[in-house]
Amino acid sequence: MNRIEQLNEFLKSTPTDNFLRHALALEYIKLGNDADAKVLFENILQDSPDYVGSYYHLAKLLERNNNKEQAIEWYEKGMAAAKKANDQHSYNELQAAYEDLVY
Repeated sequence: MNRIEQLNEFLKSTPTDNFLRHALALEYIKLGNDADAKVLFENILQDSPDYVGSYYHLAKLLERNNNKEQAIEWYEKGMAAAKKANDQHSYNELQAAYEDLVY
């Protein structure tokens, strides 16, 4: 059983587990399946806007797919969420990626 199959199997019993959904999205990205990864990241952040790690990966995915404006929006949302969570490390990563894209 490959990792995607394993993660999908785990998600059958806990379909809203953010860790598992995030891991599955990263596996999709490895395979070049940005469409499914995007849906997963968006669902995670819709359900749990405080799941800070997904903002960076979603914004990077959008950036890679030439969706600069959407990427900027997600970086900004992520910085706000990281600030609210008092997560300086994530805030710094998001800010650096945001500045690289904007400036």
